[in-house]
Amino acid sequence: MADEHTFPTRRRMERPRVLLPLALFLATVATTIIAGALYRDADIFNNPSELLLGVPFSASLLFILGTHELGHFIASRRHGVATTLPVFIPGPPLPPMIGTFGAIIRIKSPITLKNSLVDIGAAGPLSGFVVTVLVTVWGLKLSTVVPDLHATGAMGLGSSLAFMGLSYLVVGPLPDAFDLLLHPVAFAGWIGMFVTAMNLLPIGQLDGGHIVYALLGRRHRQFSIFMVATLVALGVFTWPGWFIWAALITIIGMYHPPVMDQSVPMDLRRRLTTLAAIIVFVLTFIPTPFYII
Repeated sequence: MADEHTFPTRRRMERPRVLLPLALFLATVATTIIAGALYRDADIFNNPSELLLGVPFSASLLFILGTHELGHFIASRRHGVATTLPVFIPGPPLPPMIGTFGAIIRIKSPITLKNSLVDIGAAGPLSGFVVTVLVTVWGLKLSTVVPDLHATGAMGLGSSLAFMGLSYLVVGPLPDAFDLLLHPVAFAGWIGMFVTAMNLLPIGQLDGGHIVYALLGRRHRQFSIFMVATLVALGVFTWPGWFIWAALITIIGMYHPPVMDQSVPMDLRRRLTTLAAIIVFVLTFIPTPFYII
């Protein structure tokens, strides 16, 4: 149930603009279809009909990203916080790119209450994670066990606890000298888990940062600095890409606007929501997302 303080704001809320989000969504559909087709080695330049091979990847990935952002959108409207519609960002479709830089939603009015902060911050990752699990299971059923050729110089994908667990349940343990060739739908599920973990990083005004602020209040900034230092350490010992993430987050800033009821204890439902978000972060985080074989 939304806080009664939010009802007047809700009545005055303007209708979000539609044309630009729709145009960018259609562009992202096109670029992700191309990326999905190329992932399957389709000859789209000589045989355009093979673009259809990219539809499962595009539909799966946009379903995951869209559910995540709609979770934020619905929770924001429920709490009377004005936002834009989810905006998809098209990207280069040529490998190793996936045709999109993700999707965003811009909050246009302050989040003033702790309950609102938790609900809005957690709604995207939790709803997106549920869809990601379903997509991953479907994709793993379509994937193929193949001999491990140990292709030198090829890029490998790290696995989160959730992805490893689902792979074991759906495919089973792999025989020695064999590997799992991911179907594009399973690859979309992998991306969904990676995106979920990145959004739940407990830093700044990321989704995880909102939740940490609800928990720690003014200590949020110190915790964010500690987490950026952790990313730098991961960059040294696991994946250099963490240096880029640490730099981007530092540039964006680690400040978080205060809420009016910081001294009010969090209720049981928000405590459970926070716990669920922490569990999802642990399950989806990948210390080494990419590596060279």
